[in-house]
Amino acid sequence: MTPITWRHAGPHDATALSILGGATFLTSFAHDHPGPALLTHIGVAHGAPYYEAALADPAQTILIGETPLGAPVGYAMLTPPDLPVPTDAARDLEIKRIYLLAGWQGGGHGGALMVRVEEEARHRGAERLLLAVYLHNERAQRFYARHGFSHIGETTFMVGDVPFRDLIYARTL
Repeated sequence: MTPITWRHAGPHDATALSILGGATFLTSFAHDHPGPALLTHIGVAHGAPYYEAALADPAQTILIGETPLGAPVGYAMLTPPDLPVPTDAARDLEIKRIYLLAGWQGGGHGGALMVRVEEEARHRGAERLLLAVYLHNERAQRFYARHGFSHIGETTFMVGDVPFRDLIYARTL
């Protein structure tokens, strides 16, 4: 399998993250999300301006993975927690997004990315990671369980104007 080089994303990565974010979200959810709502969500939540703002915010960290030829194939985004469960801003971080293109899944790249996320969270002083995962994304739920996450709550995630039920997971570092 093609190796992935992971690094901290910078302002010059906003366009690549926008394309990668839209592609991975579409690939992950096109099977059961209505097309118009899905496209509206991608246009707003994965547009280059969204990533430009995230990259300019020192409270957020984005790790991007690239092939040896520089093609972006995965990323993870750590942010202050914004989930409807009790959190402690001084000790908690949220994995807002963690995605790999389909061709890079299943070969250990997800586990390697999670290790990097955990290292980054510890470096930032976090003691707990939180995330939300789609109720019907059982593959992702199994992945998070293998990495020590457990279910602690639920939330509603809006895709365009369509609500979806997400599970909230947490893991102590």
